[in-house]
Amino acid sequence: MKLKASNVDGIKLPAGKKDHIEFDDDLTGFGLRLREGGSRTYVVQYKIGTQQRRMTLGATKKLAFAQARTAAKSVLAKVELGEDPQADKAVARATAGETFKAVAGRFLERQEKRLRESSYYATRLYLMTHLKPLHALKFDKIGRAQIASRLGIIADNSGAVSADRARAALSALFTWAMKEGLCESNPVIATNTFSNSGSRERVLSDQELAAVWLALPDNDYRHIVKLLALTGARREEIAGLRWSEVDLETRMLDLPGARTKNKRPFVIPLSETAHDILARIPRRAGRDLIFGKGAGGFQGWTKSKKQLDAKLAGMAPWTLHDLRRTASTRMHELGVEPHIVEACLNHVSGHRAGVAGTYNRAAYKSQKAAALDLWAHHIAVILAQASGANVTNLRRA
Repeated sequence: MKLKASNVDGIKLPAGKKDHIEFDDDLTGFGLRLREGGSRTYVVQYKIGTQQRRMTLGATKKLAFAQARTAAKSVLAKVELGEDPQADKAVARATAGETFKAVAGRFLERQEKRLRESSYYATRLYLMTHLKPLHALKFDKIGRAQIASRLGIIADNSGAVSADRARAALSALFTWAMKEGLCESNPVIATNTFSNSGSRERVLSDQELAAVWLALPDNDYRHIVKLLALTGARREEIAGLRWSEVDLETRMLDLPGARTKNKRPFVIPLSETAHDILARIPRRAGRDLIFGKGAGGFQGWTKSKKQLDAKLAGMAPWTLHDLRRTASTRMHELGVEPHIVEACLNHVSGHRAGVAGTYNRAAYKSQKAAALDLWAHHIAVILAQASGANVTNLRRA
């Protein structure tokens, strides 16, 4: 029978049958399915290899004949191109309940096994806290506009750097999900970044460094920033510092490779000033981590930086990483040899690259200690000068 909009309502279930499909003579595979209970639905049937597939397009009460016929043509066209629309529909139905929170949770389980501890906690923070408004949404339905909007809110509330880090974590999540078959594309691509991602050259002047030091609040952030300035270490190396990595007797920090960017163990000699900062921090029972709360290290970066910057009105924009660059620059100016500065910063380049770097790492402990002592003395001098004292710096002989 040739199915038409004018005759489908008049087609009846044949006598003695409980289920019957009346196929269209013009469009092979398109039909009207009738059941004993009274249901009437449009269907499309096709073959993949030796297997028959049948898809329900919709009930006649809800789907107009012309819409059903167009949908059937679309399905059959996909079959001609080698696709299996019924299988695709089953996959879509299986993943329909996948929320952002559920997918992000599985992603984090995988990442916990391969990322450094600090990187894992940072990724978790952005996905589970900053991006919480996306948690209830169906993962494969989240679009670029929703992501761009959320990143803009993060930039307004927490700063450009936080927005870009949230964007990076989100992009990594969608890339992983694509490979898992949970979505077809990465909607983070082509969304805007918020901070200048190019190479930075900011080095704080002595006056700026003193201003930062003297404006710090009396809390964990104060200790962390001072230690960053004194050691030239990376932010997460200090924020995630553990008492088990600190030897106050020998004045050393001993970081495992799992906590360093280049994945190499890193020993940082403590100047007297750095030692005294750590020695005055009270230990908390049952907690190896020195800073922060809960399972991770310190996390209050954005709020603390905003509060500090508010006290430094008129100072040019700067980041905590600038403290590392400042330490490197000033140690060079104080006469510390370049390969010792590299050793102090745990750089694997220049004099420390390759085999030579492996054998020299331990031998540089005393030279690193002398360089960081010299740098700590320089900081003490500029702080004294900021207070009006008439003192001068010492330069390495």
